[in-house]
Amino acid sequence: MRIPNIFLVYRLVNSRVGLAMLRNVWRLLGLTLITTAALAAPASATESEVQHLLGYLEQSGCQFYRNGSWHTSQAARAHLEKKYQHLLNKGLIVSAENFIERAATGSSASGKAYQVKCVNSDAVASATWLAAELQRYRQSQTGKKP
Repeated sequence: MRIPNIFLVYRLVNSRVGLAMLRNVWRLLGLTLITTAALAAPASATESEVQHLLGYLEQSGCQFYRNGSWHTSQAARAHLEKKYQHLLNKGLIVSAENFIERAATGSSASGKAYQVKCVNSDAVASATWLAAELQRYRQSQTGKKP
């Protein structure tokens, strides 16, 4: 008759080698959890900057060009927010510039650049438009003028 596995585990845990192995497993688990949490959540400054950019786009009333057609600013925000959350969950967003580059520059499906067109203005690349607003926002937060 074989010894049940629970007894083998008990003997291993109560041995010096078993305790050392168990400690290493707990350390590895803790390190994994800490690393995962760090990757999943951007710095609060990054989060507030990205949220500002999304809100600015939505409130602008400008049109947003993607995949061959123009969309409202509200639809644009919803689309970019969905891309942002997807990239955030993968740990791929670490800065507002990173958000612009990975989520708001162009279509990952077609490869075509996004554009923004406001009233009485020509269409501009969304990356340029958002980067200019990010710079203005940061200057307003620090109180510095360009």
